[in-house]
Amino acid sequence: MDSDRTDRLEAISMSSEPATAFTGLPESEWRDVFFALAESVRDTVANGLSPAQLEAFVDRLDPDEITDVLGYVDESTRETLLATLDSSRREKVDFLLSFDPESAAGVMNLDYVTVDADRSFGKVTERVRQFEDRTGRVPTIFVTDDGELLGELPGAALSVADSDSEPVTDYIQETPSVRYDREDEEVLEVFRQNSERTVAVLDEENDILGVIHASDLLRLIDEAAGETLYDLTGVSEEEGVLDGPAEKVRRRYKWLILNLGTAFMAAAVVGLFESTIAAVAILAAYMPVVAGMGGNAGTQAMAVTVRGISLGQVSLSTGKRVIVNEVAAGAVNGFITGALVAVIAIAFSFGEFGLLLGAVIGVSMVANLVIAGFFGALTPLILDRLGYDPATSATIFITTATDVLGFFVFLGLAQAVLL
Repeated sequence: MDSDRTDRLEAISMSSEPATAFTGLPESEWRDVFFALAESVRDTVANGLSPAQLEAFVDRLDPDEITDVLGYVDESTRETLLATLDSSRREKVDFLLSFDPESAAGVMNLDYVTVDADRSFGKVTERVRQFEDRTGRVPTIFVTDDGELLGELPGAALSVADSDSEPVTDYIQETPSVRYDREDEEVLEVFRQNSERTVAVLDEENDILGVIHASDLLRLIDEAAGETLYDLTGVSEEEGVLDGPAEKVRRRYKWLILNLGTAFMAAAVVGLFESTIAAVAILAAYMPVVAGMGGNAGTQAMAVTVRGISLGQVSLSTGKRVIVNEVAAGAVNGFITGALVAVIAIAFSFGEFGLLLGAVIGVSMVANLVIAGFFGALTPLILDRLGYDPATSATIFITTATDVLGFFVFLGLAQAVLL
């Protein structure tokens, strides 16, 4: 994103009147800027535009983009805008508005034509030219046989095939399809599993409703990545980077209070060994090391497991091998990192505690990384079985387990060995 565009987005998002800042831009830039804004800012801008400004805005948009904009305004404004569209565009927008915006049909566009398998290339070319003359856009060409989708006819075939003798079926490319009511995540998964540029959207009777291009999914991919990151950190997906302090506080404080509760659990465990820490004060310096390494290892195990769940590779009933692998990996990594920390601890504390302190820290590191591997793999599987999103919910439980159990092992060993 160029710096000028970034400056425009920041100015609009930080403005007390985003709609006014938005309309201060040349109308030719409205389209690109609007869809680059955060969701909450888009809502504010759309509802801050006057009817005339909204009409001028949607007049430059494709039907699927108009549908997105209309999702932000009230019913009365929506009907007013629809009345300003020509009959062809209104029909398409009405059709798109009838679907869930978070489904395959909500992502699709209508830039396609269907042709029968027995049509000649000359007839297909004529059909494509008519579509281009009417809409100004190049359509995807789907080939059907008695209403059944056979595949996509690449546009390049129109220029290389013999228009009279060769059948279009010789040039058909297989096209993946998806039901219109499938969620965004399922559409993304279809694209991940197929290298094709397009996916056909079908209704209950397997008739074609629309087409999704790879470019249509760029926004979904960005949003999915952002939502995953937000989920892992307890941030609402509606929060934008340029939201004000009050808005950020409103969206975050509940998660922080929940984390505070789990932190007190770890603090309670530490409190059980207050006399041990008082007697061996150096233990306090190594507590963050044990907890931090456990948290990092747990997050790594969780990330791998959540990805396996999302790809359908593992579930709670088949997850034994995953758990065993993560526990084994935790033990080995714990031995490696524990040995390093033990050497450091012995070097700095040899005169006072000898090898015992290094041994306590080393064994504790192994134990905590085993705990991290176990809970990092098991927790997402359990949450998935219970119907919760493991990416959203798992982190706090894993961190609590590694902190509470890690401190208990570390300080318990220290009390038993050093005192």
